[in-house]
Amino acid sequence: IFRTLNSWFWWENIWMPVNVTWAHFVDRDGLVFPKPHQLYATIPYAFVLLIIRFFSERYIAIPLAKALGIKNVRRVKPQPNPVLESYFRECSRHPSQSEIQGLAKKCNCTVRLVEKWFRRRRNLEIPTVLRKFQEAFWRFSFYLTSSVVGFIFLYDKPWFYDIWQTWVGYPFQTLLPSQYWYYMAEIGFYWSLLFTLGIDNKRKADFFAHVVHHLAAIGLMSGSWCANYVRLGTLVMFVHDTADFWLEAAKMFNYARWEKTCNMLFIMFSIAFFITRIILFPFWILRATLYQPTYYSTTPVIAYFLFNGQLLILQGLHLYWGYLIFKILKRFIFLK
Repeated sequence: IFRTLNSWFWWENIWMPVNVTWAHFVDRDGLVFPKPHQLYATIPYAFVLLIIRFFSERYIAIPLAKALGIKNVRRVKPQPNPVLESYFRECSRHPSQSEIQGLAKKCNCTVRLVEKWFRRRRNLEIPTVLRKFQEAFWRFSFYLTSSVVGFIFLYDKPWFYDIWQTWVGYPFQTLLPSQYWYYMAEIGFYWSLLFTLGIDNKRKADFFAHVVHHLAAIGLMSGSWCANYVRLGTLVMFVHDTADFWLEAAKMFNYARWEKTCNMLFIMFSIAFFITRIILFPFWILRATLYQPTYYSTTPVIAYFLFNGQLLILQGLHLYWGYLIFKILKRFIFLK
């Protein structure tokens, strides 16, 4: 069954134009092509990034937070109590007064002690400001680095200025070393975000959107790698990263209560977001993926619909987040 599914998944009509086979993607005559098996390396790269994250948060983010005036608040742990712990996990974190009285009788203690235990236990679930700062610092560091490095990789490429060049010579476009490392770092980063979703700060409003975004990003980058849509893929990654580090910087200064700096950074993020995600992405990237391939092939392959479907999902998320950003800006401008 696995072999059959594998053969179906790698069926050439899914991934590449007519009369092109996987045999054509063997390195030759100075041409190097992306290989699907190279994507396995993104998992160990993700763990390398997690190690870098641990040391950067511990030895850079914490001293920086202290310099900005953020204190490490130590929360008092409640006394170990199996009965209350079981009720907290399985029933309710906010028991009613009658439930508290029943628990007090069951534990042979006062109602006040039970209320105090639940209050302290709930506080342990809330991430400290320092922990939030550390996470924002890591994301800021990666997005800023990837934006700068991405620009260095792309600024001298013809397809950075003329989007039509992304299709010239397709699918026999050679893979550059800079494109390899750009892809490996980006896919590894999103794997690392998925690995830490359970321990990172919980986002009630858009947790599901983050899960969808990370999975769509990994699937889209991995698929574009296999089909050698690498030129377009690097442009998509660059467009996304250039707005994100402004948001993470605004979060960092928000946690430090530097209100004016936070406001200015958030305005910069909003401008960058609307330019890159609401204007450039649909009218530059999607135009190149939906419209331009018809000039190079009269029979679009299945991958054409798969990739554009994922890109449209990302654009839907852009519109959703753009709506949230607009609401914040409206409150910021009109409600001070």
